[in-house]
Amino acid sequence: MTQTVVIFSVFLLLALFTVLVSRKTKTPYTLLLVLVGLALSTVASLSLPALTGVTTFFDNLANEQLFVGLILPPILFESIMSVKISDFRAVYRPAMLMATVGVLISTLVVGVVLWKVVGLSLLVSFFFAALISPTDVATVLEIFGRVKVPTKLATLIEMEAVFNDPTAIAIFTIILASSQAAALVPVEAVASFTYTLSSGILVGLGVAWGARWVQKHIEDSVTQVVLTLVAVYGAYALANSIGASGLIAVAVTGLFYGNTILFRVESKRVADATRDFWGIIAFVANSAAFFFIGVSTNIVLLALSSGAFLVAYGVVLMARVTSVYPILGISKVSGSEISASWMNTATLGGMRGALAIALVSAVPEATRQPVATLTFGVVMLSILLQGPLLSRYTTRTFGRQQTLQEFSAFDRVADIERAPDPEDLSPEQEGGK
Repeated sequence: MTQTVVIFSVFLLLALFTVLVSRKTKTPYTLLLVLVGLALSTVASLSLPALTGVTTFFDNLANEQLFVGLILPPILFESIMSVKISDFRAVYRPAMLMATVGVLISTLVVGVVLWKVVGLSLLVSFFFAALISPTDVATVLEIFGRVKVPTKLATLIEMEAVFNDPTAIAIFTIILASSQAAALVPVEAVASFTYTLSSGILVGLGVAWGARWVQKHIEDSVTQVVLTLVAVYGAYALANSIGASGLIAVAVTGLFYGNTILFRVESKRVADATRDFWGIIAFVANSAAFFFIGVSTNIVLLALSSGAFLVAYGVVLMARVTSVYPILGISKVSGSEISASWMNTATLGGMRGALAIALVSAVPEATRQPVATLTFGVVMLSILLQGPLLSRYTTRTFGRQQTLQEFSAFDRVADIERAPDPEDLSPEQEGGK
């Protein structure tokens, strides 16, 4: 217990330090956290007991599947509760296509190219493809909290990141079952996907409705905020207990809560208290997610395998292009065709992150090491390359605003809403800028 408290205290101190450095250097604090975690991981490889304890702690979070359940729900809820239902309705069709068909296309492209062209084994290629094809919730939400994009475009990419979870699980189930049996099980996987998605939605709606009913009988804002905490983790735990998607349940809870409470003038006191509370929780969780990426990465092993993951990153990026442009090219948002600038942003915004690393532990031991190496390498490149490229591209394309690079993460707690942006412009009009 004492060691855990010390590790958590050190982690908070590092998070505070990176925020202060971020303000001076105009560098995203999450990127700095990745680099700090990477440095700690490298030094810990020298077998220093204190630092080894930090890396072991985060490894245990992943191996025991605690990372996803503890870290991702608050990040997801804090962002989704500020999404207006009108924006969600405008983008849910292309978002669902990208979260289902897009993930399937990406998995097939990555798996086949690595298997047939690069020459990796069938199982390594497709296990890696299944893990890396869905975009990461924590990374995507952090990036789109920092860059200037139209609200509907941000909502589109955020919703894709939320809803591609059951697709990835279904594909991973097919590959896992096929590696242990003589025949594929696509029917069972499709049934599992349908159940995971629909049950997660129903659980989210049920928990949100129940929390809303209880809230009507509560007057003080503190108790109401605590109620949201119960609802978030309750929705996640309940959904997981019945085999549904906990993240989708949390997303639906957040969407329902935001549009029944936060956007109502008469609930401003509760809304302000809720935003303050979840802003702090999301900051801590987001910091943990990016620190986890760095501290879980073995820099020595990556250096020895740099050629392999560079090739894998190129293949993943190609697969993203293959899935984004055809799907968004035939889709519409608010009755308008989607512009090339939106497609480019969606391609760069297809970030991979901590979720992929955390799920590596589910890969069978016989193929885990090569899959882990490729995953760590691609995630690091995704953050180090795509993040800065996305910031530059969106600033040039959509204009400049004050971002998280320009004020501390703690200031974000008090001003969590996205700055006014050109959301009233149609996707076609945006492309003409």
